[in-house]
Amino acid sequence: MGNKPPQALDVEEAVLGAMLLEPSCVDLAMEDLTPGCFYDQKHRVIFEAITALVLDHSSIDIITVSAKLTERGQLEEVGGPVALANLSEKVGSAAHIEYYTKILRQKAIQRDLIKASYDILHAAFDDTVNMEDLMDKAQTKVYDAIQSSRRKEVQEVGTIINEALIGIQGQQEHTGLSGVPSGFVSLDRITMGWQPSDLIILAARPSVGKTAFALNLARNASVDHHMPVAFFSLEMSAIQLVKRLMVTESGLSAEKIKGADKLADFEWQQLEYKLKNLAKAPLYIDDTPSMPVMEFRAKAKNLVKNKKVRLIVVDYLQLMQGPAELKAVREQEVAAISRTLKATAKELDVPIIALSQLSRESVRRNGSQGKPLLSDLRESGSIEQDADMVLFIHRPDFVGMSEDPESKEITQLIIAKHRNGETGDIDMRFKSERIKFMEPSEALDQIARGAVDSAMNNSNFENE
Repeated sequence: MGNKPPQALDVEEAVLGAMLLEPSCVDLAMEDLTPGCFYDQKHRVIFEAITALVLDHSSIDIITVSAKLTERGQLEEVGGPVALANLSEKVGSAAHIEYYTKILRQKAIQRDLIKASYDILHAAFDDTVNMEDLMDKAQTKVYDAIQSSRRKEVQEVGTIINEALIGIQGQQEHTGLSGVPSGFVSLDRITMGWQPSDLIILAARPSVGKTAFALNLARNASVDHHMPVAFFSLEMSAIQLVKRLMVTESGLSAEKIKGADKLADFEWQQLEYKLKNLAKAPLYIDDTPSMPVMEFRAKAKNLVKNKKVRLIVVDYLQLMQGPAELKAVREQEVAAISRTLKATAKELDVPIIALSQLSRESVRRNGSQGKPLLSDLRESGSIEQDADMVLFIHRPDFVGMSEDPESKEITQLIIAKHRNGETGDIDMRFKSERIKFMEPSEALDQIARGAVDSAMNNSNFENE
């Protein structure tokens, strides 16, 4: 629009001149700058030649840079040896190199944001562009421009030790979990709660109970411990999820909640009473289908910032959309989604539980008693690589390993990978009529309470 792009040509010359004269400046500049940080094409070519010499472990001076440019056929393009000699005369002070590189990075970020804005503006005027693609590309371009400014400094081990000791001291002052509780004692004993920045993969075959278990985890954290939880459902609608939660919370049958059976007056009262805590729970549900991974990232950041969300659940990973340029190669697309989920967990410092499908091999295999393996994770080995923890839900009756009708409730939660702790199997019970997972001790307590209630009712009936 007639405006001059942000640039600092004199600073570019000062940086290149310092690199030609002072070997120490080369390392400092190479650490902070890329060729895109130079606006002038000639300066960019010279920097690329210096970069090539550094990779070849060659010394940097006017002669070696001239030779490299000559080898590439670019010496005359930059103005010949005279131009290099002139650069060496324009050094203000080599001691200011860090300040110079900061200026160049800032100008480059401004140019990247301007370019991203123009690209978004051009696409927004194009009626042929799909709206979902437009939003995805807009978020990606702005995010990429901002990410280029992120720079994490190297830390001394002593400083990190001090931070660790402060954390340990804080844990000593109170007993309990260090992360978000799952609500299952056996699981929390191993994990100490879902830890910040961890990517947890919860995997199983379809209809085994992934969503039910994930809802139990979200419910336990938000209702019992009042911790804000975000649930991204790419498969089921928000109404379907809430009805499942209502079944779990109220103890009424799924048929009655769905409307297949009518509710009695006392059941309506029971439902309203049981749902009070759930209605006040800080549980946030997003049921956007086929959500692009960059849209998820933006929404997650907003929820953590504005709602103080402590746990994020994604149901499920394979239904997300990866970068548009990778759609032709499914394995690479899923790998990109997995990497983004891990990067998001680390950036936001919250645990992300991502549900995942398993391949059919997990059902066909008999050698391991039908138990799933890490190699069964569907569509990409990167899921296993990026995950801090991998959990499998295994039901022997589902894979045909048991025909005992009483074994239908028996479920195993298999911790197949745990980067920061132990692995192992946890026995559980799945009450399908309540869409609820329980530990064996809790299930026995429920049976005992049911038997007592039944006996009391029979006694009252006989007395009457």
